[in-house]
Amino acid sequence: TQELSNSESSNSEYVHSSEPMFYYFAYGSCMCPVDLKRSLGESAHQYVVGVARLNGYKLGFYYRSPHRGCGCLDIVKDPSSYVEGVLYCLPLRLSDRLDIREDVSKGGYQHELISVIADQKVYTNVRTYSVVNKLARELAPNDWYSNVVLRGASTCGLTENYFWQLFYHIYKLQSYSYNYHNYQECG
Repeated sequence: TQELSNSESSNSEYVHSSEPMFYYFAYGSCMCPVDLKRSLGESAHQYVVGVARLNGYKLGFYYRSPHRGCGCLDIVKDPSSYVEGVLYCLPLRLSDRLDIREDVSKGGYQHELISVIADQKVYTNVRTYSVVNKLARELAPNDWYSNVVLRGASTCGLTENYFWQLFYHIYKLQSYSYNYHNYQECG
């Protein structure tokens, strides 16, 4: 995790105090500041830098959440793809709460340092999370999780094209999962 230097802190409109801060790229349910508030214990709106793009990765539902009982988002390297998400500038004191949400101590997700582009500026040493033990195939998200992800994507201003790609990807996975389970029950 990279703390912001004093020069970065003083020039950033997103930093409201002199406390240590770090950049965090959210691409799943944490894109929704309202949902992120549940984990952080305080409003996350003031920490939003804006929409960011991570090049060289793609999204996939390669994590089975023990809490939600469904597939959750992950990033996977893919040189021909990109991921859109929300860039936050968070106080370092919230780092542990974010790690708890992402099941870091239980081997769910791990820190990954990346570079993203937001508002034509490159941000380096940005923290994101990637799944430690990825599933071999994607697992459909449940309705609650997919609604939180899509709400975050919509309210935080991801591009319309990316939003619809995400929507149809979720729909396809959920439709396949539904049809597969019905076939199994009838077969």
